[in-house]
Amino acid sequence: MNPRLPKAHRGTASQPANRFAATHTERDPDWVDDAEAPLPRTQFIPDLTQTIITYNDSPDVGFEASLNPYRGCEHGCIYCYARPTHEYLGFSAGFDFESRILVKERAPELLRRELATPTWRPQTLALSGVTDPYQPVERRLQLTRRCLEVLAECRNPVGIVTKNQLVIRDLDLLRELARHQAVCVCLSLTTLRSEFRAVLEPRTSPPLARLAAIHALADAGVPVGVLVAPVIPALTDSELPALLTAAAEAGAEFAGMEVLRLPLAVAPLFEEWLRQHFPDRAAKVLARIRAIRGGKLNDPRFGIRMRGEGIFAEQIRRLFHVGCRRAGLSVEFPELSTAAFRRPRGAQLDLFEDGRGG
Repeated sequence: MNPRLPKAHRGTASQPANRFAATHTERDPDWVDDAEAPLPRTQFIPDLTQTIITYNDSPDVGFEASLNPYRGCEHGCIYCYARPTHEYLGFSAGFDFESRILVKERAPELLRRELATPTWRPQTLALSGVTDPYQPVERRLQLTRRCLEVLAECRNPVGIVTKNQLVIRDLDLLRELARHQAVCVCLSLTTLRSEFRAVLEPRTSPPLARLAAIHALADAGVPVGVLVAPVIPALTDSELPALLTAAAEAGAEFAGMEVLRLPLAVAPLFEEWLRQHFPDRAAKVLARIRAIRGGKLNDPRFGIRMRGEGIFAEQIRRLFHVGCRRAGLSVEFPELSTAAFRRPRGAQLDLFEDGRGG
């Protein structure tokens, strides 16, 4: 791995080479001291994209359409499968991913325009499919909230996954969507240990704050569940029963699970993190991951990548299902409805003003 950058509440300080780049710059550790390196400040970069809804045809992803107000994520989860997407932008999947955040400043306007088009087929939108829509900068920019305002106006169903308690800021909009069976929210939980969370996913809300968010959403009548993602073999799998029980007691109605996957640059980043923070168990964790991934740290095959295979993967699945049954959690996510969908008010006028009418 590359020389480490200064670290202040970050998931990683490493900058692995971009797999698409012909050249890569590294600091020389023999003459550049960590104290001389630049401070790990987050940069927010305008994203001038002209569309906001993206589509996928992956057979093992539970949605076809999604919107992402941000690219990159300050949460800094070391295991994040989305890290390699930053390489398409010319950045590194390491420190860049959590410190160079692209901001789609026109996301709400683009969403409103796309929902107004006659070609839009009402369907559930995932918010968001790649990075967390409630990462810290959302508190200030409110792009996710403004997108939810559009979705509430149109009564277009939306599924939200987040690791941040900030989601309850938008209870008013979520209640309105819930009236039309057009929303469900999943709080993603990996551990109940707050100190462990601080090194695994450093800028996320603590576990108790996420459980409090589940409670607030349930009290507000918003369908809410827990997503145990990822389950890390030999590191977090033993927490499954307690985690599911805690989520159910907070008010969660349903639960989902994904086993850790380490695509491309995420594998060496995770291994470096593991050896730094848990040297006494790193070998066991890596061996267990390889056992469920056909001898490798990652298996990208559809149908296998989310679940793993072999005896240890089966043990995790059984532990999850038994935990859900005992906690009274459904393993089925609620069905959302497009029945109340309506085009944005003034949609035709907007199209003409945008130069798109005819």
